[in-house]
Amino acid sequence: MEITPQLIAAMTGGRVEGDADVPIKGFAKIEEAGPGDITFIANPKYAHYIGSTEASAVLVADDFDATGSKAAAIIRVADPYKSLADLLNAFEARKKVPRGIEQPCFVADGVEVPDDAYIGAFAYIGSGAKLGKGVRIYPQAYVGEGVEIGEGTVVRPGVRIYEGCRIGSRCILHSGCVIGADGFGFAPCADGSYEKIPQTGIVEIADEVEIGANTCVDRATFGATRIGRGTKLDNLVQIAHNVELGEMNVFASQSGVAGSTKIGSHNMVGGQVGFAGHLHIGSRNGFGAQSGVHKDVADDRRIFGYPATDARKYMKNQAYINRLEELFNKNR
Repeated sequence: MEITPQLIAAMTGGRVEGDADVPIKGFAKIEEAGPGDITFIANPKYAHYIGSTEASAVLVADDFDATGSKAAAIIRVADPYKSLADLLNAFEARKKVPRGIEQPCFVADGVEVPDDAYIGAFAYIGSGAKLGKGVRIYPQAYVGEGVEIGEGTVVRPGVRIYEGCRIGSRCILHSGCVIGADGFGFAPCADGSYEKIPQTGIVEIADEVEIGANTCVDRATFGATRIGRGTKLDNLVQIAHNVELGEMNVFASQSGVAGSTKIGSHNMVGGQVGFAGHLHIGSRNGFGAQSGVHKDVADDRRIFGYPATDARKYMKNQAYINRLEELFNKNR
């Protein structure tokens, strides 16, 4: 589909400087964009590309200095990254959405499939499952007995949802993620072996949650492991049994939360962050990559390091450590 900067400005609440009618055919990174592409600058690290990009249009902030730009059009908006997201979502919404039931697949007797739903080839829908309107279950996905999936949720190829789990509306589960596998519960025995503790609970995922590829959310020993509304989990994240995550959290890849830890809302968790079990974590915190969190954290903190501590304190201590050799050489 071909659009113009004028139309893009109207969609994003922006204003155009330059050619408002140059045809735009696609999106590209600023360092790779060519004629017919639209790109954006949100991070100051990429500002220098404004003089070399061959894109036809560039989304920038209202106060961005576009001196030297070769682009036919500059589109000024309040938030370039948010505006780009809005544009991409508008394009995605125009894509054809699959409907119907492909064969071969298995849908248990008594399961009602809404007219606007999609079930791909080789998918399995267990007995007692409940599917909301507009659900899309792609090929080779497994939906176990008694699973509930809310309207508009997308289950990508190869997803596994174990029995009894509940998925909210407008969620996205990416390929290979596993919802409801057994929590890691084993009782040590006198002979040194471990006896498995049956995991009898479920997983409850609220509305508008996105779960990345190969991420695992384990079922509770009893009760439920819970993921709050709007929370986003990246690829390769581990959420253990009886964990509770609040609303609007974001977890980057390879982070993990051990059993029974409770985390509030609006937290930002960097890659490879690890949370020990049975912790209480507040809201609106930021956790730097590879932090090891071993004790409770209140609200509105910035945490970094291993063992994790206040980010400013960690940086100061690191500066001291970096000078140890110098101080040692002075005093020996």
